[in-house]
Amino acid sequence: MAEHRGSLWQAARAVFWSFFGVRKKSHYEQDAVQLTPVQVIVMGLASAALFVLILLGIVWLVAN
Repeated sequence: MAEHRGSLWQAARAVFWSFFGVRKKSHYEQDAVQLTPVQVIVMGLASAALFVLILLGIVWLVAN
C-alpha cells in the first residue's frame, strides 16, 4: 500500500498556522500522518528566514 506524502503547500500551511498557535485538531492529526519531520523543519527554517528578511526590509525602509 502506497503511503501518501504531504505536499510542500501542506507543510507551508502547517508551519504558517503553527507560528500563530492556531490549529484545528483534525488538521493537526492529518498533518501528523502525512508530513515528514524533514518537511516541517525545512519549511519552518525557510519561513523564519523569510520573516526575518521582511522585518529587516521594514526597518531599512523606515530608517532611510
